[in-house]
Amino acid sequence: MSMQEEHTEGLGQVRFLTVAEVAALMRVSKMTVYRLVHSGELPAVRVGRSFRVQEKAVHSYLDRAYFDAG
Repeated sequence: MSMQEEHTEGLGQVRFLTVAEVAALMRVSKMTVYRLVHSGELPAVRVGRSFRVQEKAVHSYLDRAYFDAG
């Protein structure tokens, strides 16, 4: 299997969320999510004029934030 095939195959399992969905999941405002994206703390993909965030990235961010606070 080539790298391109592996990459494409992996994308089928990736779930992208809108900023509004991330905000609802994290129970914060959309502006907070935009700040996290623009600061680089929460990786995102730009699609047109909007952003999409991998669901896995949200959970990773929350895990890091939880351990940093504790």
